[in-house]
Amino acid sequence: MTFMKKSRLGKSLVGISLSLSLLTSGSMLFNPQSAHADTISADATAAYSATSSSRADRIIRTAESYKGKVRYAFGVRDTRRLILDCSAFTQMVFKQNGISIPWGSKAQAKMGTRISSKSNLSKGDLVMFSVSKPGRINHVGIYIGNGKFISNTASSGVVVRDMYSGYWKDRFITGRRL
Repeated sequence: MTFMKKSRLGKSLVGISLSLSLLTSGSMLFNPQSAHADTISADATAAYSATSSSRADRIIRTAESYKGKVRYAFGVRDTRRLILDCSAFTQMVFKQNGISIPWGSKAQAKMGTRISSKSNLSKGDLVMFSVSKPGRINHVGIYIGNGKFISNTASSGVVVRDMYSGYWKDRFITGRRL
């Protein structure tokens, strides 16, 4: 993509050629061969981080607003009555924040960019777990930072849990950054 800027006096035309790739994750890469790539890349990266951080915060606030309001039912997606399974919950939360994802934890596990390590997760990432057959994705939540995630569970409804202790410690399979 080429950006052109004409000075107010009309004397000069400055062309900044940037090769901009929007990855599935929404992150930006700039062509390092561009004359001002380092400056622009740092500025754009900072702007993107602020945007993605505020987007993640909105997603997390939306999810947390449903604590005590959503009932869990396996295989159900009744947003009107707030009776949802885990993936219907994440689908609804992301949709309310302008992001369309499919229903089903396995389908959601194919979206965005794969994050294979818990240590590489960022706020707002989807996190997938195995709660029955080892290695099979069958639960999804939203990473909220500091090793914690929020999800809709059969036992407690919408709740925040720690990924590094207790039941969830060894059940993480992958994360997805949208």
